[in-house]
Amino acid sequence: MTSARPRVVIVGAGFGGLHAARHLRRAPVDVTVIDRTNHHVFQPLLYQAAMATLAPSEIAAPIRYVLRRQQNTTVLLGDVRAIDVDARVVHCRGDWSVPYDYLILGAGTRHSYFGHPEWEALAPGLKSIEDAIEIRRRFLLAFERAELAEALDERSAHLTFVIVGGGPTGCELAGVMQEIAGRAMRSDFRRIDTGQTRVLLIEAGPRVLPSFPAALAERAAAELRELGVEVRTGIPVTRIEADAVYMGDTRIPTHNVFWAAGNTASPLARSLGVPLTRSGLVIVERDLSIPGHPEVFVVGDLAFTTKEDGRPNPGVAQVALQAGRAAAENVKRILRHQATRPFHYFDKGDLATIGRDKAIANLFGGRMQVSGRPAWWLWLFIHIMYLVGFRNRISVLIQWAYAYFTYQRGVRLITGRERYGGEVTYEPVPYAENAPLSGELH
Repeated sequence: MTSARPRVVIVGAGFGGLHAARHLRRAPVDVTVIDRTNHHVFQPLLYQAAMATLAPSEIAAPIRYVLRRQQNTTVLLGDVRAIDVDARVVHCRGDWSVPYDYLILGAGTRHSYFGHPEWEALAPGLKSIEDAIEIRRRFLLAFERAELAEALDERSAHLTFVIVGGGPTGCELAGVMQEIAGRAMRSDFRRIDTGQTRVLLIEAGPRVLPSFPAALAERAAAELRELGVEVRTGIPVTRIEADAVYMGDTRIPTHNVFWAAGNTASPLARSLGVPLTRSGLVIVERDLSIPGHPEVFVVGDLAFTTKEDGRPNPGVAQVALQAGRAAAENVKRILRHQATRPFHYFDKGDLATIGRDKAIANLFGGRMQVSGRPAWWLWLFIHIMYLVGFRNRISVLIQWAYAYFTYQRGVRLITGRERYGGEVTYEPVPYAENAPLSGELH
């Protein structure tokens, strides 16, 4: 790893980090990519892995494989603990470190439980492959337990699913959950009718999909209700227990709660020693560098960036990948002794799917709004195009075609059991918003 060429270290191989590495493939630098997992995950389709529509391997690709042809790039599996911006060193767990001349930080965000970290074990979120597998296990296991239940109230609690958070992830989970229970699984059981499954989508704000125009969001809410989803807005969740969720004083008996409500920044941001937002995001300069350190760039969900009118950019994949390319380009401009350029996000639009033939699209900054089947086909096309790897695109296309024409889902596997039939207790990585640096890289 010793070289006379400038050393660029990229922390996190999400959309921002991966696209930054690709943009530097022909640059006269040595690139080191560090991530706590060995794979890049296409997060917009994580909910389909969680709902057994797609296999986890179909929405992920090994980082080494993706970057295998870049001779100037080294990939390291490591959990970054802290960043010393004065010494220009990235410190990793296991007492090893990597020096850098330029740093691109794309460590991402983690679930925020708004001061209730104890809720994480009861209501897993959806940020990683491991999260998707755990949600899939809980979702499918709920029907098995309902089949065994003798008491009607216990059976009903197993068939009640509560999703906290009405953003795109929450709406997509709710829609596909209701479709699977109402169609794909109805002939699988003898003692229960999966069509009686109850799915509740709870949003503390006044409406679901707040990042979309009000008319499109209302259309999405109406389509969710047509599917049978109970959409409840304006009342936050106040308590989560093993057998119930509370909205104010209202108790909803359930054993199945999934979290899609909020994010907080990776604790790595605090090691930079620069101003942060209330949720821990790094307030970057216009060129994505941090104040006082023009050699350090922050991209993706971890960076707080704004539009020309001062409004914050959304935490979506398009912002991350455009920022990754912009940061890499600024590194190359510095090497050429040129001034860096400010980051301008080109808003291609937002998409959210509600269910079969149901989606909404807000395109080109709101100048074009589409809903229904045209938006759904557009959603399919764009997600196929942005998947990493030709094999994944073909595999996902086949799975979607199979599901569309047969109403079946082909990956309904319950995993996570011990060898002799005992169930593995879900023990998430401890995470507290004010905990010491832990290097959460998502």
